[in-house]
Amino acid sequence: MNKNDLVAAVAESSGLSKADATKAVDSMLDIIAANLKKGEEIRLAGFGTFAVTKRKASEGRNPRTGEKIQIPASNQPKFKAGKALKDAVN
Repeated sequence: MNKNDLVAAVAESSGLSKADATKAVDSMLDIIAANLKKGEEIRLAGFGTFAVTKRKASEGRNPRTGEKIQIPASNQPKFKAGKALKDAVN
């Protein structure tokens, strides 16, 4: 399922127009991204938790040349599924 499929499913299940469903989905994704950027955690009971983890700087190798390169520190978004979501999938 891609974003367009998700918008169509939200529109169908909620009775919203596709335009309103698109606004709702885009708004939700923007809010999640903005809060993660601030370093906040988003918990959706029964669904899961979105969080940011810090990845330390490390040293890697260029696979083509074998040359050592520095990989800078970065923040990584993570998602941990909740129990209800795990149970629904299994």
